[in-house]
Amino acid sequence: MSEHQHGPDCDHDHDHEHEEHVFIVTNDAGEEREMVMVYTFESEDNVYAVLLDRQDPEQDGVIFRIEEENDEAFLVGIDDDAEWDRVTAIYEEIARSENEGQ
Repeated sequence: MSEHQHGPDCDHDHDHEHEEHVFIVTNDAGEEREMVMVYTFESEDNVYAVLLDRQDPEQDGVIFRIEEENDEAFLVGIDDDAEWDRVTAIYEEIARSENEGQ
């Protein structure tokens, strides 16, 4: 993760401890949504990201695989049913344990 740098002309208002990682994601209908990465986890040598809709955070999260190429990270949809079932089960367990801790 890159560190946020400030100059003397820094003119924005956000909490640097909780800086959002925002991605523009196009859904199946071709609509662009601002998605915020809220969680990452690993499974079988892959890293996955959970994103929530910035405008509707109560909506279910979306899971993407993170792939790196030439020092750049990309979000990749999960097409394999077995992989999808595995990562959604992991995420559901994470969400369940976090809800029990509150």
